[in-house]
Amino acid sequence: MKSDFFKFQAQTSPHPLALEISHAEGAYIFDTDGNKYLDFVAGVSANSLGHNHPKVTEAIKHQLDKYTHVMVYGEFIQQPQVDLCKLLVKNSPENLNSVYITNSGTEATEGAIKLAKRVTNRFEIISAKNSYHGNTMGAMSVSGVEKQHSAFRPLIPGTKFINFNSNADLQKITKKTAAVILETIQGGAGFIVPKDNYLHNVKKRCKEVGALLILDEIQTGIGRTGTFWGFENYNVSPDIVITGKGLGGGMPIGAFIASNKMMQLLQDNPKLGHISTFAGHPVIAAAGVATVTEIINKNLLSESLRKEKLIRRYLNHSKIIEIRGKGLMLAAITKSPGLAAKIIHQCLHNGLILFFLLFEGRAMRITPPLTISDEEIKKGCDIILKSINEVISQSN
Repeated sequence: MKSDFFKFQAQTSPHPLALEISHAEGAYIFDTDGNKYLDFVAGVSANSLGHNHPKVTEAIKHQLDKYTHVMVYGEFIQQPQVDLCKLLVKNSPENLNSVYITNSGTEATEGAIKLAKRVTNRFEIISAKNSYHGNTMGAMSVSGVEKQHSAFRPLIPGTKFINFNSNADLQKITKKTAAVILETIQGGAGFIVPKDNYLHNVKKRCKEVGALLILDEIQTGIGRTGTFWGFENYNVSPDIVITGKGLGGGMPIGAFIASNKMMQLLQDNPKLGHISTFAGHPVIAAAGVATVTEIINKNLLSESLRKEKLIRRYLNHSKIIEIRGKGLMLAAITKSPGLAAKIIHQCLHNGLILFFLLFEGRAMRITPPLTISDEEIKKGCDIILKSINEVISQSN
């Protein structure tokens, strides 16, 4: 299987982890050699309820017995789509009352940008340096790392970049600006949290000039940071919110959410202003309903904050200089990218899955399932500490 993987499947990096997967359950992944790995990554924040959660699996199977794809998104009334939209609105601020389901987070970014331009009749988008919003051309155009873009230029024009957490830069938001798009917590940059009422100040500036605030909650949303939406931690409500990853319990999904008044503008002039064949696929929407319902019913929001405290308590080592993030969206920062890479690979050898961050080489991603147990947290942290010591010993 491994030789076919490299021969036939397009690769995203020169050195993939190349773990041969047999099956997965709960917080564990098993390879074809029978090895068991504790998963501290959760499919890069996507497997909110762990692997093969019975409620998600049951919802998928139940919907499969009824129907799968029946019509392009938005034409037929389908119960799983309606239920998911209703559930998201119920758990959102009053102005976020209309949901457009998509196939992924990056597709949600595209829809949000289009909606902002349609609402404001402006084309300038302001984003943050070191941001990441996806890899399609529009999403990449508002992502703030040039080394990711240079090979694919020209991108969509009209984007400007500001420094995240810089209140001084907010004057760059003007009456030419359609929208400011920001990650609530910067992910690829190293899990950088907003400080000094930064997001509140961005929203205030947007209101002053008639721009919209789009918050990217693809990673921070659906309970990962201790509240349903990450922005609830920072006393701000966006005009448009983007979600994905953890919404589907491991299934591919995304959504952008705004007011009904805004969303109506996509219906006409032109008609089909935003359309997608498989968006809101009923099987995946059913998985989303099961995922969100379970997260709320099992009180996994506050549990994320409690479990964060456990991780911070256990991960005490001189080679970890800082732990960034909130809830179960954490990054352990080491002294160098080389050290982080060695620890991540040693952890894999010792039965723990960690991963990298896009633009912060010193970081080790810690985004386990929200359902991870206290015992599994302790076990994973012990493996990290053991692996760090082994790496140090090997280098001496």
